[in-house]
Order: sequence, then structure tokens, then C-alpha cells
Amino acid sequence: MKQLLTKLQEHFEEMVIIRRYLHEYPELSHEEVHTPSYIATFYRELGLEVREQVGERGVVATLRGGRPGKTVALRADFDGLAIQELNNVPYKSKNDGVMHACGHDGHTAALLVLAKVLADMRDRMAGTIVFIHQHAEEIAPGGAKAMIEDGCLDGVDVIFGTHLWAPTPLGQVLVRDGAIMAAADRFEIVIQGKGGHGAEPQHSVDAIVVGAHFVTQLQTLVSRRVAPLESAVVTVGKFEAINPFNVIADTVKIQGTVRAFDETVRQKIKEELELLVKATCLGMHASYDFAYFDGYPPVINHVAETNYLKEIAKQVPTVEEVKVCPPFMIGEDFGYYMQHVPGTFFFTGAKNPAWETVYPHHHAKFDFDERAMLIAAQVLGAAAWSYLTSENKEDVVL
Repeated sequence: MKQLLTKLQEHFEEMVIIRRYLHEYPELSHEEVHTPSYIATFYRELGLEVREQVGERGVVATLRGGRPGKTVALRADFDGLAIQELNNVPYKSKNDGVMHACGHDGHTAALLVLAKVLADMRDRMAGTIVFIHQHAEEIAPGGAKAMIEDGCLDGVDVIFGTHLWAPTPLGQVLVRDGAIMAAADRFEIVIQGKGGHGAEPQHSVDAIVVGAHFVTQLQTLVSRRVAPLESAVVTVGKFEAINPFNVIADTVKIQGTVRAFDETVRQKIKEELELLVKATCLGMHASYDFAYFDGYPPVINHVAETNYLKEIAKQVPTVEEVKVCPPFMIGEDFGYYMQHVPGTFFFTGAKNPAWETVYPHHHAKFDFDERAMLIAAQVLGAAAWSYLTSENKEDVVL
């Protein structure tokens, strides 16, 4: 195990090179071509079994150890976002309007180099490690579900994954059993009024006023329809009425997101949303179209696997602190994997202590401390190696 951690340290610069290369050439969800090809080529050069176009654009590589044993899956995502990068760095995105603004380039680089190091140790390894490189994490329905349906978890006993997390200081690892990330759904509403002259509202049904009433009433949905000890978020992110200044709006389009951890709460909000828009429109002589799109399920970590990962992380020298974090309202399709096999998902702190400003994920100036990639690779590697070689006490000691 010490050899694994040391070799990863020695290959850190390679992680940085790979990460920066991927950062320069990001690709949008469901449009990834160059990135999965690069990943597949990397694994073939290591002599691993490789499957491409798994679930559409995913890549799965398999490393078989010198002895029989269990199978561990490790997952990294590789899609970018439709954001114009504003960072002034040598590795700035060269693809106009596309950016790795969430750290997926770092996830990929860390897992590739971890695989390279483990491949050199395969004769000592018991069991199998499956490296899952997933496309389209950023846009529902995402790549996880399709990759699972295409067999990426066949024979897998446990799965581990991490997210580099810029708001958390470098050296910290955040864990939590149970719900750690929320379900992430989307709704779209079209309110149909009756347009008219801005000076004669009595002859019209103002769709903007109807929509504004709906959005205002929406603020009571969580506070008055969800139990105080439950958690939920309903956010309107788009309110569109394209009109001349002196015309009463005929139509308003509203889009938003719903976040919840509990499935009962999730379904209740879905029902209450339509009931609220129906009642609002009925009372104001408007009509509506309502569409609700189920997004990712909540990420529910398994207790035993989370406790195992927590203890492993404490023994990795680059990890300064392992903390139990509160649940996050952000979404991730890693939850699909853990509906099929036990596992855990954790956060790896990536905040550079020297930076005065740390831009959030999905920001045009997002970046992370690249040393976090090493920590992520070491924790994932230690978890996989120890899980596979637990029968050999000399291999488990760090």
C-alpha cells in the first residue's frame, strides 16, 4: 500500500499534464468524442481490457489482478459545461463557449494515473478493478443510467467515487452516510393569458401578473407544505416574457428546479406545484401547460462502505482531516450506481489556501488546487486496494 501511495506521488506531474490537456479541450454532455477516445487509448496502452461507447459515450476499462478476488468499481465523469472561460491561465479552454467548470477534468486525470500505477502492481493485486469513465453527468438523464443498463456494473461488488470540491480546504475529505446529495428535478410551465394594449388592461389577461403571483405563492410551498424537519428547495431560474414595453404579455414561460432527499417529499412537491399553478391560473382567468421532468435520484451512501472509506482516508498521509459533512442540495447521477451495488461518494477538498477568491463550481472563473487530484487518487486507490487485499494483513497496512 505504501508503494501505491508513493508511486501516485511520483506521478503527480503526469496528472497535472493530463488534467490541463483535458481542460483545454472540453466537450459538452452527449457530445463527447475526443475525450472518450483519449481515455480509451490511454487504457489500451496500459494493456487493459477496454469497452467504448458504453451507454452511448462512456468508457469502461478493466484491470484484473494476479489473484482471484472481488471486484471494485471506481468512477470519474468527463463532460464540460456551456460556459465561456474567463480564467487567464496557460491551459485555458480552446473550445469556444465550453469549459471544464466543475472539476471533471481533474476527476479523469486522477483516475487515469491511478489506473496506470495499479496496472504496474497488478501481479500483487487480488481481484479486479473496473474504471468507469462516464459521459454526460451535467445534463439529465445523464450517462450513469445508460452505462449501467449497458453492463458497466456487471460483477461489481462495491463502487467508490469522489468530487473535487473547491469550497472545501485542500487536505479535507468530506464523508456522510445516507443522503449526501439531493434529487435534482426540473419543471417547465407556460402560462397563457390574453395579450393586449398596455393602456387597456381591462381587455386582457396579463400573463406576467399571473406568473408573478404564481412565483410569489411558490415561496410558501416548502415553508407550508413540507414538514419543518424535512429538506427541500424549489427555485425558479427562468421567467421569460418577451414583449414590447407597451404590450400586455400574452404568454409567460417559467422554468425551475426541485431538490429533495426524501422520495415522498419529492413527489409531494411535484403534485403541489401543478396544483398551485392550476389554482393561480383558474383564479386569474388564464390557462397553463405544466411539465415535470424527473432528474437524478438522491445520492444515498451505504453505511458500511462510508465508514470503511472514512477509516481508509484517515490513514492517507496527504489527508489532513476527515469530516462528516451536512447533505448538499446539489445533484449528481452517481446515485444510480448505488441503487445497484453498495458504495459511497465523498468530496475531496480542493481550495487553494493562497487564493483570496475561490469561485464556485459552474462559474466562468472556476479552478481548483491541482494537488487535490493526488489526494483523490490516493484515497480511491487505498480504498480499492485495501478492499481487494483485506485477507492479506501485510497489504492492508498503510
